[in-house]
Amino acid sequence: MDIKSIVMGMAFAFMWSSAFTSARMIVVDAPPLMSLSLRFLVSGILGVGIALALGQTWRLTRGQWRATVVFGICQNALYLGLNFVAMQKIEAGLASIIASSLPLMVAFAGWMFLGERTRPLGLAGLAAGMLGVLLIMGSRLSGGVDIGGLALCLLGAMALTVATLSVRGASSGGNLLMVVGLQMFVGSICLALVSAATETYEVQWSLRLVLAFAYTTLVPGLIATLVWFMLVDRIGAVRAATFHFLNPFLGVTIAALLLGETLGWIDLLGVAIITAGIAAVQISKAARVGAASPGIGK
Repeated sequence: MDIKSIVMGMAFAFMWSSAFTSARMIVVDAPPLMSLSLRFLVSGILGVGIALALGQTWRLTRGQWRATVVFGICQNALYLGLNFVAMQKIEAGLASIIASSLPLMVAFAGWMFLGERTRPLGLAGLAAGMLGVLLIMGSRLSGGVDIGGLALCLLGAMALTVATLSVRGASSGGNLLMVVGLQMFVGSICLALVSAATETYEVQWSLRLVLAFAYTTLVPGLIATLVWFMLVDRIGAVRAATFHFLNPFLGVTIAALLLGETLGWIDLLGVAIITAGIAAVQISKAARVGAASPGIGK
């Protein structure tokens, strides 16, 4: 893995982790689904506009269209929609910890449903990751966390797992920025329909809300998604996923610094266990890929 890939991966991890804090700032002052739908609309217009200016087209392959729709529904509408609603009731740090278990859930789904062989180290990593998540959940439940919000985050993480399994189809065939913009439109349309039927549009305007919305739209919304697609296309999904090691730590740290959220020693222990579990799973995957294709690597 070269220096450019490392910089891209670290930048993605920071942008992805910071999204929970900026989202928390938004949902305390504005309807979550309306805000998210508007964010996707703006990001989609920017993404498609820049893509057209660069000469990209929306003449995608059938696989790209299918993956773009699945990714737009599962990540944007379901995962982010559920998380935005949940963060009206739970802290951003907890939401980021649950979402950070993505590599574990992807590995588990591959093992259970796609017939992927998992080495003992990978199985140990899955067990450790699940233990870390359960440890944090147990601590938060005893402290009075909202169970409904927690359940929404878990459902969102499951939807993100499906979205991640579709990312290969979306990133193959070129036109990456166009794909990013189009899947933003998919999420925007889905969320707008649900918002119109379920939400009351009351907004408490503030400078923090405007800045948080602008940041969420441009950085985690557009730039981070594009960087992720480029990183997967550059080094492969297995190596790209290793940067998720940073997400549990970065997510809770950013929330603590900007929102003043408290962290107990059980939370920190759970984050460490989850990080170790993710590392074990990814090392196991990398070893399997390397054994199958010894000539691959950067």
